[in-house]
Amino acid sequence: MKNYKLGEMELKFANLIWENEPISSGEIVKLCEQSFQWKKSTTYTMLKRLTDKGIFLNNSGSVHSLISKQEWYSKQSEGFVSETFNGSLPQFLASFTRQKKLSKRDIDEIQKIISQNAEK
Repeated sequence: MKNYKLGEMELKFANLIWENEPISSGEIVKLCEQSFQWKKSTTYTMLKRLTDKGIFLNNSGSVHSLISKQEWYSKQSEGFVSETFNGSLPQFLASFTRQKKLSKRDIDEIQKIISQNAEK
């Protein structure tokens, strides 16, 4: 997947599609008019921008994702850790926990994730 960023409105638009897909481009126009007070041309410009980035596909007026919401957020998180902490998850966690203490529940969930994803 390409390393790309989305602006605030691009992300809101993407979330609108992810929450409603598959969706017709006409329905997207209606939702954007209700949610963002956008005109049809603004909606189609934004849709084209995100299809050009390879996030969505508009096939004969039917829009669906090429990248799931979960996959997109996962890649963004990986990119942040890579750029900010030289790819070191332990450095990220150490930095994060300096300001926010982890609850017992947080610790249990993190340990479960580690166990499920440990190299064998």
